[in-house]
Amino acid sequence: MTEKNDQETHNDNEPDDHGREQEPDSPLGYYDQPNDYMIESPRELCQDSDQEDFGPKTRQEDEETKAACVEMKKKKKKKKKALMEFRGRVEDAIMGNYLLGKPNKKLFRNEISMQKEQVKEITLWGVPLLPSKGHQGTDVVLLKFLRARDFKVSEAFEMLKRTLKWRKEYKADEILQEELGGSDLENVVFINSADKKGHPLCYTVYEPFKDKELYKKTFGSEAKRQEFLRWRVQFIEKGIKKLNFKNGGVDSMVQITDLKNSPGPDFKELRSLSSKTLLLLQDKYPELIQKNIVINAPLWYYVVHVLRSRLLSNRTKKKFIFARPSNVIKTLLKFIEPEELPVQYGGLKREQDDDFTPEDKVSELIVRGNTTNYIKIPVAEGGLTMVWDLTVVGWDVWYKEEFIPDDEGSYKILLQDKKRLHGVGVRNSFYVSEPGKMVMTFENWTFKNRRVLYRSKAKPTIPMYIALNKLNR
Repeated sequence: MTEKNDQETHNDNEPDDHGREQEPDSPLGYYDQPNDYMIESPRELCQDSDQEDFGPKTRQEDEETKAACVEMKKKKKKKKKALMEFRGRVEDAIMGNYLLGKPNKKLFRNEISMQKEQVKEITLWGVPLLPSKGHQGTDVVLLKFLRARDFKVSEAFEMLKRTLKWRKEYKADEILQEELGGSDLENVVFINSADKKGHPLCYTVYEPFKDKELYKKTFGSEAKRQEFLRWRVQFIEKGIKKLNFKNGGVDSMVQITDLKNSPGPDFKELRSLSSKTLLLLQDKYPELIQKNIVINAPLWYYVVHVLRSRLLSNRTKKKFIFARPSNVIKTLLKFIEPEELPVQYGGLKREQDDDFTPEDKVSELIVRGNTTNYIKIPVAEGGLTMVWDLTVVGWDVWYKEEFIPDDEGSYKILLQDKKRLHGVGVRNSFYVSEPGKMVMTFENWTFKNRRVLYRSKAKPTIPMYIALNKLNR
């Protein structure tokens, strides 16, 4: 979490977050308990208990509030009714042995009986689908199909049947045991930490495909393209293993697509497979992507996205968030803590970091437009190595580092002369031999405020020359 500097305060308005979190106290996600549907007082139903009461409402405002509450309750009742109906249809289809299609009448009676028993054990993403089993993840999974089809039960039921049929034909349940991809694609798709709400962060990076040899090796034939698509499905299945399909659990992922230095629109094979993957996620993995953040998108991509959007549902379209290069850090930090955001995207997370952990608190400093501000880290004693980590949200900030001893007879030590920070984080260290303070100077000559996120740590250290002297004795 980020701790704000005492000198300044700064609040960013959170953007609209599509795909709301489920409330853990309700077995149906965001549904209220049955007795809550009795409307007694519109103010009690709609007023947030944490908000202040700014005085009595007029009769018109009171009537509007009451009407809004009634409408809200009707919608919740309708959605709850849809879930109950969907549960019933799935139960009947499983018990009647037709969820996966009509049973083969040519089978012997004992084979049909065995098939019925097998269907009762059917699962999706590791969750039993038979509602009467009472698994708390069943409603969570069924609700995903209902949401994807705007709570139209018949459409959600057909979508579920198509998904199960596809998984059987595609052998999706066996895909994790296959050897796909290889070391060449390790940096193309990967999972790295989680967002502020615990959703796994799935990164897709297209820059490696600028390498013509890798591009040809991956997309050079139809067989290779199909293998790549199957590898993408395998990665989705790996991501599902990190989800928790229980009430209040994290049951969706955040997709971050980085288009920096990606191949252009003429690379039709990559563009086609990207579209197929997106449609697969929409149609066969509904509501498993909570947000789809596209960063460093070139202008041509927006044209491609508009054309591709014709095949997407409105619900899928609303999940997209775009960030131009100058807004990447600001956009990602709205959803991800700085200590969980990789350093290449303006965060503080580094692989195999020996200096900091995610538990080390991050502080914040605001550098207002046309001003200079400082971070001062006091060092009470010598014999320590100071380590600091920082990133600036926004570009065009000038930065300098120095150590100022408490002893007026000692000299200041310039560690980093003034340089321009341009969307790049800073990690540095300095062995302190006497009390003093580390001073980081930030000059912001733009009209916009800049946000600095930083953390520091003191590590007891024995200088190398002392250690060597001890060894030589």
